[in-house]
Amino acid sequence: MNHITLALKRPFIWLLRFRHRCGYGVHSPFAFNLITQVIYERTPYYKYKDLAEEEKKLAPEKDKNWKYESKKIKRLLFRLVNEAQPNVVVDAGTLAASSLYLKAGKVGADYLAATELSELFLEADVPVDFLYLHDYRRPAFVEEVFRVCAARTCGKSVFVVEGIRYTSEMVALWKRMQQDEKAGITFDLYDLGIIFFDKTKIKQDYIVNF
Repeated sequence: MNHITLALKRPFIWLLRFRHRCGYGVHSPFAFNLITQVIYERTPYYKYKDLAEEEKKLAPEKDKNWKYESKKIKRLLFRLVNEAQPNVVVDAGTLAASSLYLKAGKVGADYLAATELSELFLEADVPVDFLYLHDYRRPAFVEEVFRVCAARTCGKSVFVVEGIRYTSEMVALWKRMQQDEKAGITFDLYDLGIIFFDKTKIKQDYIVNF
């Protein structure tokens, strides 16, 4: 699904998910806080302006291999990293400006980018604290990266998966991810899926109108 098709479908998606917004009906304090204070956060972080300027500087380097991402997704990634405070961030998928936002979310975190499985070099015994997995056009790649990284999770690990509703293959793959024995609470934002690996919290799968 390209971004033009998605933009045309967006009003219908929003209407179908309308009741799943602003944390309505969510009783878990953890889930309610994430939805209201992170996903729906509207604070104009000062770094947003700086990141937009950095992104403009990347324009000459961009080519057909760069992926389009909406501003709201890039900013959400920044907020999620800022909330999770990971020591290790893995960015797996097509080259995109979201890399700037992932790095800015926690300055000093170890950052690894991998567009192919052969580039996924993980040091022994180092957990994957935060994974942004974004290449829905290659579900086999997504599944294999998830398998490798899920074996390296800890209680504070957070995975963000792009395009979980964009294709039938990704819908099926998202369900398998939710059912993974290590997966805890999950959030379905349509454009993104978020998986937490804290097994001390009661597992539940939330739908959020993002």
